[in-house]
Amino acid sequence: MEKKEEPEQKSQEKKEPSIEKLPGIGAATAEKLKESGYSEVLSIAVASPGELCDATGVNEAAARKVIQAARSMMEMGFESGTELLERRKKVIKITTGSNAVDEILGGGFETGSIIEAYGAYGSSKTQIAHQLAVNAQLPLSKKGAEGNVVYIDTENTFRPERIIQFAEGIGIDPKKALDNIKVAKAFNSDHQMLLAEKIEELISKSLNVKLVIIDSLTAHFRAEFIGRGTLAERQQKINRHMKVLSKLADTHNLCVYVTNQVMAKPDTFFGDPTEAIGGHIVGHNSAFRIYLRRGKKGTRVAKLVDSPNLPENEAVFNITEAGIRDV
Repeated sequence: MEKKEEPEQKSQEKKEPSIEKLPGIGAATAEKLKESGYSEVLSIAVASPGELCDATGVNEAAARKVIQAARSMMEMGFESGTELLERRKKVIKITTGSNAVDEILGGGFETGSIIEAYGAYGSSKTQIAHQLAVNAQLPLSKKGAEGNVVYIDTENTFRPERIIQFAEGIGIDPKKALDNIKVAKAFNSDHQMLLAEKIEELISKSLNVKLVIIDSLTAHFRAEFIGRGTLAERQQKINRHMKVLSKLADTHNLCVYVTNQVMAKPDTFFGDPTEAIGGHIVGHNSAFRIYLRRGKKGTRVAKLVDSPNLPENEAVFNITEAGIRDV
């Protein structure tokens, strides 16, 4: 799908300076930055000196100077609540296919945010991922985002056959639906992090990405970092990974949907002992957290357990051959 430019967006793009205007950035350095995904002044303004050093080969002092200049150009700093409210009007809500689930999320999965769904196997985390990958391609009038999808598959769970079924279920061309989804298999945690960083590059090549899916977020980290001695290193890596995803969501107004594995807390004597992997790092970096579990008679239950603006709530839905539907 090609990017659709609205008049307001065009005017903003005209005002935004090019990276060549930054001090110390010549044609060769600008080319290196663009190849590494730093095609906009904003992406440089929110980068760290170390990241720019790796991308361009410049020393740390020069990188700091470039970042400071980018921040001055973008006039980054405090803004009023009214200005933030205006920015919030650009948020797009992507439907799940179930009105009940959409309702507890305030209208659907919103862009500009990381949304985490965790639950035991068979709780429909991956089914929701497939459904969102199709629904994100719908027009805005049908609660879609009119965009492309990037799907990072860490557990070999992506199934094109399921995309075809879901596409037919909502009446869009299955071949186009598959063409608009870019899938990559991550073979370890480093590969997974690298793929997430490459998404910026896809966007710079005019791919209108509106949804990024990582299924699952913690599988490789959990397998590679075993024992309490490696916990600090694991959490640091997950934190870096989540920061990249958060920057993507905020900079490009796209939705990041991550699935997460669970474990049982042995010290829980009352209530549900299920807890998501990744601890506070994943929890604090996710704007919305959804706990999925099996319900009665083959249904599934989605419980919104954390949100910046919505109350705790839950919804019951069904998984059918044609997709996610209300009970």
